[in-house]
Amino acid sequence: MKKQQESSADKKLFVLDTNILLHDPHAFFNFQEHDVLIPMTVLEELDHIKDRNKDVSRDARVAIRSLENTLQDVTPELMIAGVPLNRGDLKDSSVTGHLIILNDHHINPEVSGLPGGENDNKIINAALYLQKRYSQKNEPDVTVVLITKDINMRLKAKGAGLKHVEDYRTDQLIDDIRFLTKGYEEFEGDFWQNVAAVETTTIGRDTTHSVKAENLENTFINEYLLDEKSDFAARVVNKDDDHVDLLDLGRQRLLARQAWGIKPKNIYQGMALNALLDPNIELVILTGPAGCGKTLLALAAALEMVVEQGIYDKILVTRNTPEIAESIGFLPGTEEEKMAPWLAAITDSLEVLHKNDENPSSSLNYIMEKANIQFKSVNFMRGRSIQNAVVLLDECQNLTASQLKTIITRCGEGTKLVCSGNLAQIDSNYLTAVTSGLTYIVERFKNFEGSATVNLNGVVRSRLAQFAEENL
Repeated sequence: MKKQQESSADKKLFVLDTNILLHDPHAFFNFQEHDVLIPMTVLEELDHIKDRNKDVSRDARVAIRSLENTLQDVTPELMIAGVPLNRGDLKDSSVTGHLIILNDHHINPEVSGLPGGENDNKIINAALYLQKRYSQKNEPDVTVVLITKDINMRLKAKGAGLKHVEDYRTDQLIDDIRFLTKGYEEFEGDFWQNVAAVETTTIGRDTTHSVKAENLENTFINEYLLDEKSDFAARVVNKDDDHVDLLDLGRQRLLARQAWGIKPKNIYQGMALNALLDPNIELVILTGPAGCGKTLLALAAALEMVVEQGIYDKILVTRNTPEIAESIGFLPGTEEEKMAPWLAAITDSLEVLHKNDENPSSSLNYIMEKANIQFKSVNFMRGRSIQNAVVLLDECQNLTASQLKTIITRCGEGTKLVCSGNLAQIDSNYLTAVTSGLTYIVERFKNFEGSATVNLNGVVRSRLAQFAEENL
């Protein structure tokens, strides 16, 4: 957005829906020089949500406290006219817009023509009222924009006559999911044919190649490099303005890696297993379609590092869907037993890993105890400090960036976090592939030396699953 010195032709008034403040409780600070308006209906919805026994209630309370910090000690007249957003914690910041609270209950519902007293319709009605008011005051240069993550609400608003309706994209790092980092780069032909000079160093079993940075301008730390014509496979381990250091892995050596009896079925699984088994990589992000092996590989690597190698003490398994936050209470048993139905993907993978044992049931019980596998609800992860463990966070595509931040910041010394998800299977009402927290951390962590991302390209579950993924 442009700065405040621009003419009034660039002035915008953003009307925020409730889901924006639940998605990002501090969202109203992100509109720079433009004014932000919050209808009273939104405040009422936040009030109803804040006392519920749900994970989203925390975000509602944070949003209310943030609003209070901005609006404290102001007169009702100033609140209606607009309170400067650079008060309190944001004093002297670049945020120069105003925050306005609109009592939308006195607005005639006939403005929009939408029926009933539904809150969405009230908020749309408020935006239409403001659009009409500014046009009548001969201020057409003030553009009223409704911001909501509810797709159907955007459609209704457009249909009711609102000219400008947008999604909240401040935390969106890419415009198209096709541009999402895959975590590896494949070169046509022979990689070394395009490299003029290289310095090779061997220390123990590790061979490192140093090439000029101009040959690999767009690479990042822990990105994998492959080519078509040779056995070449490497991982970027260091990069500066002049040189890029590549750890030589070799395609055949990657395919020969194994963990808990599981071997890679393709080179993408080989790269994933390399990252999973490296204790120096504290965050591994696995993306890919259903049936590509994300959960199985993560669990096999976790068992290998906990039971066989003794690098970590335990395995914590968790995932987040709306049902988990709200529905585990009625299920019988301990927390682990309550979580078991939601984490069946993990128990299914354990069964696959031990299906050839003489007594698979006894093997599962033994491994659950030996590896100290714990099923935890995300609700109970907040406030913890997890030490020396492997944390498997499944179904990350349904998490927002702030929810993922809450979980990642729980990881203490000696903890490895594995985040996996399929961006084609988002169940959240307000998330898309480009706004998912999984997409956000893939882009945010790609230059962090302690993380690696691998997109597991290809379905290996079965012939049936592969055909369904490609043709349905």
